[in-house]
Amino acid sequence: MLADDPLGATRESPEDLTPYRAALRRLAGDPNQHLVVAVRADRVVGTLQLTIVPGLSRKGATRSIIEGVRVHADERGGGLGTRFIEWAVEKSRAEGCTLVQLTSDVTRTDAHRFYERLGFTASHVGFKRQL
Repeated sequence: MLADDPLGATRESPEDLTPYRAALRRLAGDPNQHLVVAVRADRVVGTLQLTIVPGLSRKGATRSIIEGVRVHADERGGGLGTRFIEWAVEKSRAEGCTLVQLTSDVTRTDAHRFYERLGFTASHVGFKRQL
């Protein structure tokens, strides 16, 4: 699913799972990482990663970052994405977070509407630097 869109197709390589397996081992060993996988009829239909980040800003607030949200094309529009985000927000509250944040590529206008409908606001300008 990571490679199943125009953006992912240019940056993912599902033919070689070695880096994904290594990343999964790192995630599994970190208590601040939560990987959610939705399965229907023995098929993975969605994923989401939630990272808990302790910080100094905002009076020492802990925040969470939602990353890698994917819903299989056949499952979109059925509420799975909403359930994923609602789970992430509730899990963030339970972890003591005072802020949930995410980024979305500027070209993903449908995703922007989806996140805004769920109460997120486009409040910052994000920057990235490839290494």
